[in-house]
Amino acid sequence: MNKVKSFRDLKVWQDAHAFTVTVYKLTATFPENERFGLTSQLRRSASSIGANIAEGFGRYHYKEKIKFYFNARGSAIESQNHALLAKDLGYLSEERTEKLLEDTNEILRELNGLIKATGKNPND
Repeated sequence: MNKVKSFRDLKVWQDAHAFTVTVYKLTATFPENERFGLTSQLRRSASSIGANIAEGFGRYHYKEKIKFYFNARGSAIESQNHALLAKDLGYLSEERTEKLLEDTNEILRELNGLIKATGKNPND
């Protein structure tokens, strides 16, 4: 098994990054009057997932790492909330919303595994 050398090697970061790109593309179709509202909130929470994973990876102590991975979990759940609101406002279809929820649920599963592995291997 290859040693992870960069946060970019983590599948969870790769999935979070792809999720963020998707969110940016989808929110480009939101109404202009949402630019500083829901568009900004959903983009911020989505981009925060990968940013927290990267920051956690860069921390030395495993307890610090885990703290940022938990922050990433919070941002994923926040993104789910914003996606549901966007659907209810008619900005996202049911299908697109369900795909976003599936994507974040997969990221949450991967984060749980990363948190568990980091706690078991505190010297990594």
